[in-house]
Amino acid sequence: MEELKTQVTKPKLKKPKKFQVLLLNDDYTTMEFVVEVLKRFFSKTEETANAIMLKIHMDGEGVCGAYSHDIAQTKVTQVTDFARNNEQPLMCVLRELSD
Repeated sequence: MEELKTQVTKPKLKKPKKFQVLLLNDDYTTMEFVVEVLKRFFSKTEETANAIMLKIHMDGEGVCGAYSHDIAQTKVTQVTDFARNNEQPLMCVLRELSD
């Protein structure tokens, strides 16, 4: 009878992709509201939140953090819902980070 040879291989696991959560500038959302969002949903300090808010104001967008897809999507939904409930047009989006 023939012997069967088996070879054990370790599965190659990929790191999950990361996604940036960004806030986009508009002409209506107040700077104070943006700072509140950064502190409430992204745990930023007052100083860091102000710096990101100014970057959004000057460059048109600012990165709030990088997360796995599920967490990033949840943050986008939370921020968008909070903004709409407070009658603010603030846009929050996610962008996939390249490897």
